[in-house]
Amino acid sequence: MSKVDERVPVDGVPSQGQVTGPVRPPRVSARRRRPGVIALALALIAAGGAGVAVLLLQVGHRTEVVTVVRDVQVGQVLTEHDLGKASIALDPALKAVESDDLDSVVGKRAAVELKPGSLLSPTQVTKDSLVRPGEQLVPIGLKPEQVPATALVPGQKVQLVHVPAQGATASDADGDSPHGTIAGRVVKASKAAPGSGVVVVDVATAAADGPTAAGWVSAGALRLVLDAPDGS
Repeated sequence: MSKVDERVPVDGVPSQGQVTGPVRPPRVSARRRRPGVIALALALIAAGGAGVAVLLLQVGHRTEVVTVVRDVQVGQVLTEHDLGKASIALDPALKAVESDDLDSVVGKRAAVELKPGSLLSPTQVTKDSLVRPGEQLVPIGLKPEQVPATALVPGQKVQLVHVPAQGATASDADGDSPHGTIAGRVVKASKAAPGSGVVVVDVATAAADGPTAAGWVSAGALRLVLDAPDGS
C-alpha cells in the first residue's frame, strides 16, 4: 500500500495537491444603533438650534443709540462732533437717545458733565441756558465742612445765607437783601481740590443780587443752604 503524504498548510497557504473549496467572504455583523446615542445627538442638535435662535433674537433687538465721544462741560452746547452712534442690546430700564433723534439733541446744552463712552440720556440735555437772561453767575468756594453731603447737581435750588463775621452786624454789608438770604440755582459744582478740599460752586442769582452775593463771598460771610426738592 502506498502512503499518502498529509501536509499541513503553512501560513494558511494550502500545500500542493490539497483541494480547497470556495472561499467565503467574512461575515460583517450589522452595527447596532444605540438609542441613547441617537437621543443625545438629537438633543445636541436641538440645543444648537435654540442657541442660534436666541442669538438671532438678540441681534434683532439691537438698538441704534447716541453716545458721547468727547468731554462736554455743563452748559456747553452739543455739536455733532461731540456725539456718535452705537448699536447695542438696550435694556428697557435704560433711557437713551436713539440715533434717529440725534438732530433733536444737537444744539442743546449739557445739563450735566458728559464723559466719552457713555450713552446720552434725554435728561442730560436741556434747551434752556443754565444762566438765564437777567441772571448773574456767582462762584462760591466751600470749605470741606461747608460742602453738603448731598451731591450738588445743576439746576438744584439753593439759598445763599449771609453770616456776618464775628463782631459785625448784618447791616455792615452793603446792599443786604431782605432777611439776609439770596435765592440761587446751582449751575456747576467742581470736584474737591487736592489738598485743600475746597469745592467751587457756580450759582446763578438774579442780576440785582449778584454783587451782594459776591461781596459776602469776598468777606467769607456766606453759607450755602439747599432748598427742598419741591422748591418749597
